[in-house]
Amino acid sequence: MVEVPPIALYDVVMMKKEHPCEKRSRLFQIVRVGADIKIRCLACGRVMMLSRDNFNSKLKKVVSHHENIIELGTK
Repeated sequence: MVEVPPIALYDVVMMKKEHPCEKRSRLFQIVRVGADIKIRCLACGRVMMLSRDNFNSKLKKVVSHHENIIELGTK
């Protein structure tokens, strides 16, 4: 069985594959934790929901821990 690092709300995680947005970011912030996990792309701000099993298989590593949501810069 694969060992999964502990995750918490607002952690920044790196996924194995890039998000298909313009900036091709692999960094996401966790915005909901439960049976499903909701993550937000730190490049474009889009949100997607993954089942916990699917999230665990696509997770590469936990980058950092945060207390609040990260505000994205606007152009």
